[in-house]
Amino acid sequence: MSQDANGTDARGTLLAVCVGPGGIPNHSVESARADANGLEGDKHRFHLHGGEDRAVCLITQAEVDALERDGVPQRPHGAFGENLRLDGIDPAVLRPGDRLAIGDEVVVELFEVREPCKTLRSLDSRFPDLMVGRSGWVGRVVRPGELRAGQPVVRAAANAR
Repeated sequence: MSQDANGTDARGTLLAVCVGPGGIPNHSVESARADANGLEGDKHRFHLHGGEDRAVCLITQAEVDALERDGVPQRPHGAFGENLRLDGIDPAVLRPGDRLAIGDEVVVELFEVREPCKTLRSLDSRFPDLMVGRSGWVGRVVRPGELRAGQPVVRAAANAR
């Protein structure tokens, strides 16, 4: 069992699964199949978006809440271009190489912190600068399967394997 920095279980919930035609926003869907290429139905507009190391983009609700405290209105799931919105996992404990087991099938390995791009400026003129440090992650799908909102998420630290 992985634990966060406070010694508590690093467990959460998948709040939303989102796909889109490329760019922002993405839109919530009931479910989507995840594989090494990303989520079924999700497209990428730029060559640096997507690929095996960047198959999915995720953000935590805690990061979205922090942005709201800085005056960014709450946005619907997918508004920041994320594929997955998670709740209950402290983003401060996440590291490259950590694996997130989602539901009974899917495992996503965090590759790197998401670099917020200027496309986000359409949401708030202070972006992308305001999102630095709270823009989520991109990752690899190391075990494919079906994703749907409400599934449990369990973090396994990179050094715990």
